[in-house]
Amino acid sequence: MEKYALGVDIGGTTVKLGLFLADGTLCEKWEIPTRTEDQGCHILPDVAASIRAALERRGIAPAQAAGIGIGVPGPVDGQNTVFKCVNLGWGVLNVKEEMNRLLPEIPRVRAANDANAAALGELWKGGGMGYHSAVMVTLGTGVGGGVALDGQIVAGAHGGAGEIGHMTVEPLETVPCSCGKRGCLEQYASANGIVRMGRQMLADCAAPSALRQIEPLTARDICDQARAGDGMALRILDRCAGYLGRALSYVSCVIDPDVFVIGGGMSRAGDILLSAMKAYHKKYAFHVSADTPMTLARLGNDAGICGCARMVLR
Repeated sequence: MEKYALGVDIGGTTVKLGLFLADGTLCEKWEIPTRTEDQGCHILPDVAASIRAALERRGIAPAQAAGIGIGVPGPVDGQNTVFKCVNLGWGVLNVKEEMNRLLPEIPRVRAANDANAAALGELWKGGGMGYHSAVMVTLGTGVGGGVALDGQIVAGAHGGAGEIGHMTVEPLETVPCSCGKRGCLEQYASANGIVRMGRQMLADCAAPSALRQIEPLTARDICDQARAGDGMALRILDRCAGYLGRALSYVSCVIDPDVFVIGGGMSRAGDILLSAMKAYHKKYAFHVSADTPMTLARLGNDAGICGCARMVLR
């Protein structure tokens, strides 16, 4: 009897679901709305109903499902308990217990932070394939991180492992981060952060730049102009890479992963960002991990569901 696994990636707007074979083949993926009203009490019942309908549609018995892996945008401990997901309206919730109540036919359920799940997905079938351990860095609206060692997600004692976006890299910063701290990596290396930093650098320097004619300025504009050779855009991107490379050197000292996998919208800057990150990482890292490779993520939006499926296939 062929075994299947279900990966569920719960976002603030949509829930992405995927049905996988045990070898990682994605059979089907679909989405449902994330109903966050009423403190998010409808989300898991909707997930359970959607999974049941998908299995029935394909003629798959629940006994053929190895389990359900679920990624959520918040800290999750090793016991599948979520500690406050603001975007979903959740407080403290044990996802496994709730799903076992809603869908008792599939008792194996595991939950993880969505970034950690994505890291496991990339390690299994994406940019980290062939390696045993990976730290994934997602450069989007914010800066996220996930840790997967020896094929297992590292959640940490409080579910906070991998939150590299809130590592302090500029202690003299006066502008607060969205988390309330100051000087977080996210303030310089996220899409919003690089625009903020770029505007400040443009204001502080009179050097000519095509960026001065672009309004509103976006992270993509900075990356595009850097690839075109604009000197100021290159300086902005280099400063961003400097913060990232130094932050990852700290991660190397603690985790020493086989590979760093770089994803998110900012990763589309490609080698112009990656090569600078590698150089700064090499400059600051302990010598044994100075040459840790960095690759680009390959799975895109499927990384989360892929990693969630992998959680229940081990």
